[in-house]
Amino acid sequence: MSRFAAVAMALLLGAGVSFGAAAQGAADVVGTWLFVSSVRDSDRGKIDTYGAGATGAMTLDGTGRYSITIIGSDLPKFASGTLFRGTAEENAAVLAKSNAHYGTYSVSVEEKALTFRTERGTFPNGDGTMQKRSFTLVNDVLQYVIPLPGGGASVVTWRRAK
Repeated sequence: MSRFAAVAMALLLGAGVSFGAAAQGAADVVGTWLFVSSVRDSDRGKIDTYGAGATGAMTLDGTGRYSITIIGSDLPKFASGTLFRGTAEENAAVLAKSNAHYGTYSVSVEEKALTFRTERGTFPNGDGTMQKRSFTLVNDVLQYVIPLPGGGASVVTWRRAK
């Protein structure tokens, strides 16, 4: 094994990545991913959570740290022109169409699961939680499933940044 491969494996093991017969798959999630969509089930059918044209990025680094930012395309400009002087309506609209959080992550190849341990985020109820997501990785498209309270799910799709 080359020195580079040994260091990479040590970093992934330290990050809690599970290795098995398909160990190569765990390392494949490392990198920067660009947001494609987040589509959830509802009583009205499928809903694009952040709206058409939303953008974002997810970084899964080789040391087991992650950050995710998703921003809707139709956020209102603040009339005050100042970040900290948004009206209640402006602030609510921005919060409804954006999501950001960071922390650590691990991958279980055997379970095909990606687990996020959120340290902080724009949804404070998620701080300090562990969120296990089933995932698929086909070519440069990563998808994971978020189970929704009361049933249904949201499917989040990312494309590897080039």
